[in-house]
Amino acid sequence: MSSEKELNGLDNYGYVNEDGSIQYTSTPEKDRGLASPKKDVNKMAYCVTDVPPWYLCLLLGTQHFLTALGGTVAIPLLLSRELCLQHDHITQSYLISTIFFVSGICTLLQVLFGVRLPILQGGTFAFLTPTMAMLSLPQYKCPEWTYNKTLVHTNDSIFIEVWQTRLREIQGAIMVAACFQIVVGFSGLIGFLMRYIGPLTIAPTISLIGLALFDSAGNDAGTHWGVSGMTTGFIIIFSQYLRSVPVPFPAFSRSKKCHIYWMNIFQIFPVLLGIVVSWTICLLLTYFNIFPDDPDSYGYHARTDIKSDVIRRADWFRIPYPGQWGLPTVSLAGIFGILAGVISSMIESVGDYHACARLCGAPPPPKEAINRGIGIEGIGCLLAGAWGTGNGTTSYSENVGALGITKVGSRTVIITCGILLLLMGIFVKIGAIFSTIPQPVIGGMLMVMFGVITAVGISNLQFVDMNSSRNIFIFGFSMFSGMVIPNWMNKHPSAIQTGVLPLDQVIRVLLTTSMFVGGFWGFFLDNTIPGTEKERGIITWKEAILEDDDRGTNDSGCYDLPFGIGTKCCTGVWRRYIPFCPKPKPPDEERVDVNTEEIHKETLF
Repeated sequence: MSSEKELNGLDNYGYVNEDGSIQYTSTPEKDRGLASPKKDVNKMAYCVTDVPPWYLCLLLGTQHFLTALGGTVAIPLLLSRELCLQHDHITQSYLISTIFFVSGICTLLQVLFGVRLPILQGGTFAFLTPTMAMLSLPQYKCPEWTYNKTLVHTNDSIFIEVWQTRLREIQGAIMVAACFQIVVGFSGLIGFLMRYIGPLTIAPTISLIGLALFDSAGNDAGTHWGVSGMTTGFIIIFSQYLRSVPVPFPAFSRSKKCHIYWMNIFQIFPVLLGIVVSWTICLLLTYFNIFPDDPDSYGYHARTDIKSDVIRRADWFRIPYPGQWGLPTVSLAGIFGILAGVISSMIESVGDYHACARLCGAPPPPKEAINRGIGIEGIGCLLAGAWGTGNGTTSYSENVGALGITKVGSRTVIITCGILLLLMGIFVKIGAIFSTIPQPVIGGMLMVMFGVITAVGISNLQFVDMNSSRNIFIFGFSMFSGMVIPNWMNKHPSAIQTGVLPLDQVIRVLLTTSMFVGGFWGFFLDNTIPGTEKERGIITWKEAILEDDDRGTNDSGCYDLPFGIGTKCCTGVWRRYIPFCPKPKPPDEERVDVNTEEIHKETLF
């Protein structure tokens, strides 16, 4: 096994002491002085079923919250322009609070009843592309007067109906598409679908999520290229150049009393630090009146006092509730567009489950755990639609990586983070603060984040034989068609005229959704053009990410359901026929015999 696989591809595994030695987080009674440094690197301080001290749960839960903060806040801010809310900052803060609240609920459901791994749930960019494609339909384009700040009165019933009509349409589409995900998950169909989806389908689908949003990122960044470039520069410096530079922090422990420990904070919070530093600089430049105060002047949107009244006007407490924007509406165009995002989200989540299991020291997740995880994510999307976040939910890959850094794989930490998200959603002032981030700062952050999403999609080609002209053709054509066709459709919105208006809308939304067009061609060509599984990368990809190991049934019970479900109640043999129920375990004697036989085979061969 290569050193890269042994280290899980991570660069940082603990804290650096004052003498320069590396101190790895561990449980003292288990491994203090008993293991070699190389074993300490791979040793988990807390496994999935362990419960760390309450203060450590609070600190690490806060870290997971901060890790997901950038992407979570960016989604409602990015949607606000398409929802005609660019001048209604109070409603933006409500959307941010709502997505926090629902993410907390979905995280608790996933950890307690879903895949049962320490994996955070939150908004996803996979839903943004089809959502924007749907909102680009003529009937959902914002009226011209909503772009003029002087004409927008946030309490006016006409304006409220304008943005709520669009948000209710998104809600209905997400809720219906979520039902599809629930069925796919709990019925076990996810395993059947994954047989036909390989790297040549995944690569263009995920890559086009980032590429399709370049215009939105450019619009935000273009309000002041100096500030957006500064934000991008800070994130690049923190995440790439300073990621291995430790920073001293004061600490206290019973053994060492007051002391200093060194932590690679730039590697853990590069996006958050980049936003905070740029935000602070904009605050100072606004205070000294460097930025123009004329709304029509270039650079005005970099001021931090544009939304200064939002924090004062926002309520202290507000509990989001289902249907807070009205009764959701449904259209075929929206449903089919969001379905493309749902399928992409499901595929990405299956890979996240296996990565999370490897990083937190758990066995590979069994099929029933994966089925439950996808089904619970579908329920999460259903709740997100009902509450009106304007988005769905998915597993956060960034937080999966954080498990490898902290070496704490306890799901109690993620439960703590879920409770923290719930509290942040109730305190509306918190959402109001985030809604005041200057527009070019958001643009600079999106330039980095969308670029990384594009690269993550392309990275799936590592499993494919790219010396094959077949694979080069499939990927190249899928990517190019995924950009050309939506671009042409946006320029010729009335090109589709079948005579049936709902059908016209469905076709238009699908053909203007880059990830659907590219993913469709990748899926179709990869499954119809002759090629071996090795050439297509199927074998290597499944071994690395998606292989369901029969040994995934965990004797320690990390994938067992809580509250005695399957052990004290609901213990019938009928469970083996239900795709999402834990399978009955054999008696201890049989398991001992099987293990002994396996060890004997390993000795012989």
